[in-house]
Amino acid sequence: MRILVATDAWHPQVNGVVRTLTKLADAAKALSVEGLGVEGLGVEFTFLTPQSFRTFAMPSYRDVRLAMPRPARIAKLIAEARPDSIHIATEGPIGLMVRRYCRQRKLPFTTSFHTRFPEYVRARVPVPESLIWRALRRFHAPSRAVMAATPALARELGERGFDNVVLWPRGVDTSLFHPRGIDLCLPAPVFLSVGRIAVEKNLEAFLDLDLPGTKVIVGDGPARLALEEAYPDAIFLGEKHGEALAAIYAAADVFVFPSKTDTFGLVLLEALASGLPVAAFPVKGPRDVIGDAPVGALDHDLRNACFAALDVSRQDCVEFAANYTWEASARAFVDSIKAVGAVLPGRNGAEPVSFVA
Repeated sequence: MRILVATDAWHPQVNGVVRTLTKLADAAKALSVEGLGVEGLGVEFTFLTPQSFRTFAMPSYRDVRLAMPRPARIAKLIAEARPDSIHIATEGPIGLMVRRYCRQRKLPFTTSFHTRFPEYVRARVPVPESLIWRALRRFHAPSRAVMAATPALARELGERGFDNVVLWPRGVDTSLFHPRGIDLCLPAPVFLSVGRIAVEKNLEAFLDLDLPGTKVIVGDGPARLALEEAYPDAIFLGEKHGEALAAIYAAADVFVFPSKTDTFGLVLLEALASGLPVAAFPVKGPRDVIGDAPVGALDHDLRNACFAALDVSRQDCVEFAANYTWEASARAFVDSIKAVGAVLPGRNGAEPVSFVA
């Protein structure tokens, strides 16, 4: 089974969307598909990304490049991919153009909801959230299934008027993220935050805290230089990947997640798999991931949460994270496509679709 994913977020960007899609594709290779005439075969993902188009820097976030797709080029790339199913992961220029392609040809497709754009935009410009939610509802309305990371997010989208919302859970690579004996040689305790350094991540709420030990920030983004100047006592390590990132997780004492806008937060699972308890606000994202599990502390007073997390069992964190696998995530993704009939014509005797511009 070949699934084409249209995404405006792609390498070299470092964010949850890119990591999710990359891990999804890797895990799906081992899946077998039934009921589509391709039993016993794995699932192959191809990606339609900004790398195929001219791009320009996103206003207020120059590290992110937005594509300038043309309809004929979109049609050509889809024809070359010859997908069995089309999934639109983002609501940007590529997502819009692929949505238009499918609508014009009456082809089924699915979408996913990764980013709380209303809150992100509000943090930058005074645009009413209601207008952005209306635009998002319109974008996702023709989708056979709108995939959401958590039950709470799925319920919220339903309450906001989104139809056909289904659950698509996330996973974590426990072969990479796991406890290990690492010493950063910094004053303890080490309070760590990992992620994009941008205004919507609310990092000042963490950096303003009066805490003992050391505050460490891993990541990059448009707000990094200003925060480094404003908080000289914090240690900014820049972007880290692979074993280097995993080692930092394992060496810290508490993972601090000050964001109030994330739909999930893959970094939460990476931290927990590393044996690192979480301190966060009791908001969607951390609340959906952690719930009542004894693997962190959620408090409207983030300082209290940081101190409470110091007493959390690291082994409990590891055992909790083990329940989240990318294999289960990939299976849920493919099963949703099958369940809603988002497979293109050409299977089970149906007339095949013609991929023409």
